[in-house]
Amino acid sequence: MNYKPILVVHGEPNSIFLEIYFKSLKYKKFKNPLVLICSQKILKFQMKKLKFKMDIKIIKPSLLNKIKLNNKIINIIDVDYNKDLTFQKISNKSNQYIKDCFKTSFKILKSGITNKLINGPISKTSFLNKKFLGITEYLAKETKVTHNAMLIYNKKLSICPITTHLPLKFVAKNINKKIIIQKINLIDSFYRKNLGFKPKIAVLGLNPHCETVDKFNEDEKILKPSIKYLSSKKINVSGPYSADTAFLKKNRINFDVIVGMYHDQVLTPLKTIFEYDAINITLGLPFMRVSPDHGPNQKMLGLNKSNPLSLVRAIEFLEKN
Repeated sequence: MNYKPILVVHGEPNSIFLEIYFKSLKYKKFKNPLVLICSQKILKFQMKKLKFKMDIKIIKPSLLNKIKLNNKIINIIDVDYNKDLTFQKISNKSNQYIKDCFKTSFKILKSGITNKLINGPISKTSFLNKKFLGITEYLAKETKVTHNAMLIYNKKLSICPITTHLPLKFVAKNINKKIIIQKINLIDSFYRKNLGFKPKIAVLGLNPHCETVDKFNEDEKILKPSIKYLSSKKINVSGPYSADTAFLKKNRINFDVIVGMYHDQVLTPLKTIFEYDAINITLGLPFMRVSPDHGPNQKMLGLNKSNPLSLVRAIEFLEKN
């Protein structure tokens, strides 16, 4: 069987990503060849620091579909990095390197050699620099996609925030019927196309207990009509439900996906339940993009104590899809 390579964009160089990448290679034998898009200099530096030994094979992007690859060695597409190699504080000094890594991956994905991409964590403050709310929006812009959604996936239960990395004071103004309908349509389509079944989707209310002392109740005026419309289109969706009880075991077992109105409303309970056993999938892109569900975690940099499970799950998911 011809297994498509999985492209792995390094991301922020001052992060735990290479550590968990090394640990992932030790953790399990993967069938699809992994191709790391990274600086060879950074790779060798961190291998030495973390006392990880493995042979390295430099690959030219143009030859990616002409050579046999396996994971007994580290396959790397070398991207130049001319900054200090010592562990540094995260800053915009890495921005061009990260852009070059992504640009290299986009060219390969566009060529059709593969449709599978993993990226390491990125600093939203430094790399995105307030131009984008998150990597979801950055990738959508770079690929000219207008409809996208963030799905934090676990096979037992997944979540999707309607608004992503948006300050809480702006959330209510950015909740509308159009965006709710678009994102739930993406979720339903993704599950049917890639996982082979129609998901049961719960929608959480914006306000505590779906009630408000304000004159305008978003749960009544926006969420309920959106859910009614989606239900009429044969999508298995219901709600709005009170967020404070939706994640109780007796309630969450009734759903495949819980859709919340803002980031922490759904990510906090999901990470409490599953910890590292979840991955971040961007829906709506022309390729399959997955990433570990955590950030650069600079405080742990170089300590060799980080958990690789989320990256392992990301690779496993792309091997099946």
